Amino acid sequence: MIDFAWLGAAAFTAGLVDAVVGGGGLIQIPAIFSVLPKEVPATLLGTNKFASIFGTSAAAVNYARRVRVAWSTAAPAAMAAFILSFAGAWTVTRVPADFVRTLLPIILVAVAVYTFKKKDLGAVHAPVHSGLAERYWAIGIGAAIGFYDGFFGPGTGSFLIFLFVRFFGFDFLSASAAAKIVNVACNFSALLWFGYSGHLLWQLGLMMAVCQVAGSLVGTRLALKHGSGFVRKLFLVVVSGLILKTAYDAFTKIGW
Repeated sequence: MIDFAWLGAAAFTAGLVDAVVGGGGLIQIPAIFSVLPKEVPATLLGTNKFASIFGTSAAAVNYARRVRVAWSTAAPAAMAAFILSFAGAWTVTRVPADFVRTLLPIILVAVAVYTFKKKDLGAVHAPVHSGLAERYWAIGIGAAIGFYDGFFGPGTGSFLIFLFVRFFGFDFLSASAAAKIVNVACNFSALLWFGYSGHLLWQLGLMMAVCQVAGSLVGTRLALKHGSGFVRKLFLVVVSGLILKTAYDAFTKIGW
């Protein structure tokens, strides 16, 4: 009973963080692996995706109601992400992801340093693309992030927010809103694979999904209330956590 309460609390916190800046998997995945150490990893990852898609969907709906979502960017990015996420999940069963594990902390450090140095980054919503250029950029970024999410995954939401801010000129709040749309597509695509292969703990997933939605509602309200400055600060905190976690995973994996 205590274990399930712990998973519920972890899912709530993950939903809250994910709704604002992404990176909820940093909380939820270690929690579910620690509580069920003997379960098949694919089943735990499938259960994680099942719970996460509810929280991300709730956040997407809330943002769409309160923030003007850039659908001309989010929609093509989401479609590309849906297709490539499935391709990434298929690829990871055939190609080791160790090189990504080693490279990821370096990329995250670059993202954190760039965001920290550019104090005005994401402060103002000033889109820089329109028409075909916007669609092509959106498809390219959606495809790359979708494949990464299916192939490896950590920090997908945070990467999306950074890319929408850096390459589309979005403020952090609008970037977070658009990122949720793409995240839903990634999660749904991966969930199709896990569901088809039977890697889901439905009852546990439903309990965690309820907690995810509750956390997501709180996180969305915090983001909408405090704006892009709050999102930027939490983004840097989460990326710092991702750097520590992915660096630990990478260096322990290769025996450092």
